[in-house]
Amino acid sequence: MSIIQQQAGHRIEVLCVDDSALVRSLMTEIINTQPDMHVCATAPDPLVARELIKQHNPDVLTLDVEMPRMDGLDFLEKLMRLRPMPVVMVSSLTERGNEITLRALELGAVDFVTKPKVGIRDGMLDYAEKLADKIRAASRARVRQTPHSTHAASGAQGAAAKPAPLFNNPLVSTEKLIIVGASTGGTEAIREVLVPLPPDAPAVMIAQHMPPGFTKSFAQRLNGLCRIAVKEAEHGERVLPGHAYIAPGHAHLVLARSGANYVAHLSDAPPVNRHRPSVDVLFRSAAQHAGKNALGVILTGMGRDGAAGLLEMQQAGAYTFAQDEASCVVFGMPREAIAAGGASEIAPLTEMSRRVMARLASMGERVQRV
Repeated sequence: MSIIQQQAGHRIEVLCVDDSALVRSLMTEIINTQPDMHVCATAPDPLVARELIKQHNPDVLTLDVEMPRMDGLDFLEKLMRLRPMPVVMVSSLTERGNEITLRALELGAVDFVTKPKVGIRDGMLDYAEKLADKIRAASRARVRQTPHSTHAASGAQGAAAKPAPLFNNPLVSTEKLIIVGASTGGTEAIREVLVPLPPDAPAVMIAQHMPPGFTKSFAQRLNGLCRIAVKEAEHGERVLPGHAYIAPGHAHLVLARSGANYVAHLSDAPPVNRHRPSVDVLFRSAAQHAGKNALGVILTGMGRDGAAGLLEMQQAGAYTFAQDEASCVVFGMPREAIAAGGASEIAPLTEMSRRVMARLASMGERVQRV
């Protein structure tokens, strides 16, 4: 559904699928209080949901991760293969829930929300505005049909047979940094950027909007697919080439210096642009401490977090990239960055790694000529 349709009065029709009657009731209460959305139906399991989708043709589906009769992942895989539509997963805050949710994002889910282990009613009502925002973003998302086992196959290939390096240029200084920000749709976009990077790539620092608990699982998942080491960032650790550092879901990730070395700092300062970690916070620290030695990359996501920071990086001498509209799940953050004048180059996701590394190689050549 387009933004124009919503502005013209078209409500976002939502189908909620959850085996808990309480959760279905709370989701209905939360969604129906929003002026631009409405729960058209609820279902206790995917088999009932399948018939309700045919009947109501909803704009967005909210889907519980773990359900009886048919697993949420099995249903999602079939849905994205046969009738692709925007899906927001409803996940539990457990280690198993984290892994399943990340797999759901690989299969094509747009985003996810978490439900608390205890105090479900109060906890979910606290998430009301965030849930509504994610449903709005999902309704505008570009959803593509997923061929059978595409993600599983790519993951297996990434682990078993690493692709050839995009470049292997010793002239690229180890002081160079790649700074990445993303939100909705970002987990898969980040995977596509990181997997092709060679083991000797410059350090990568990443701010992805994600709640606490999920970032560690996300980093571990990427670490099994990439030739660089991927980890959740820790306060005070040295930032090293061949490594990617993901901001924890509870803290801002800040680039700092200790003598000649780059180090990662974590901050519990208030959210910026309603987010912690915030992309703007990371980008601004890179502008301050890395300047022209950094490359900025802003990927798919809702809102404007990162737009001001990317511009500051560019003004400090950094070369900056924004993901193009056609390859974004949600063309919000890149659009705002481009509009602000902070993007040196616009690139499709499939070309992002190659263009970033080519730019780094050209920087190395300039250093040699000097």
